[in-house]
Amino acid sequence: MDFAFITKVSPMFFDAALLTLQVFALGLFFSFLVGLFCVAMYFFRLNFIYKICSIYIEFSRNTPLLIQLFFLYYGLGKLGFHMSSFACAVLGLSFLGGSYMAESLRAGIDAVKKQQLEAGLSLGFSKMQLLRYIILPQALGICMPSISANTVFLFKETSVVTIIALPDLVNTMTSLNSLTYKTDELLFLLFISYLIIILPMSLFLSWLEKRLSYV
Repeated sequence: MDFAFITKVSPMFFDAALLTLQVFALGLFFSFLVGLFCVAMYFFRLNFIYKICSIYIEFSRNTPLLIQLFFLYYGLGKLGFHMSSFACAVLGLSFLGGSYMAESLRAGIDAVKKQQLEAGLSLGFSKMQLLRYIILPQALGICMPSISANTVFLFKETSVVTIIALPDLVNTMTSLNSLTYKTDELLFLLFISYLIIILPMSLFLSWLEKRLSYV
């Protein structure tokens, strides 16, 4: 193991990790927004729009992110819609993550007792107030383990964006390996980089699950 080489290229992995985190953070944010929109359509019984959301959810969950990125980056490019690799990566993660977040939130809402809904209506709450103040806070506590799993899954999926030439962690490793052939050292750095990010994330999400859970 060449530790001098590891020290030399570590700053490049640090920059790649920051870029990966940016893509992940934006993808997670928009995934949650998409999930909230889909579940709001479900809650308010806007059937036509929710049917469109259902088609999107099934399509997104049943196609690989790799194929989605190919379509967004190369397919749309052929049609004249050109995006940067960064924008494409964020859009791809949001498209994939939104469907998983929507299903997690829907399961949480379905698990909230109907008496809670009836109590809110009897107090004169509007459906929007019910969703915001009664249903969603309880639903988040119920579905937080699923959301946590989806969050970690979404970060792991960032490893796929290397296919569209985004200089993320995997792309940095493969590029350096093609130049230096230091495979063991580069794989070690890649492993450590993901571990340093995912382990604290998992611990934080576990703590958040306990904070939001209720008996």
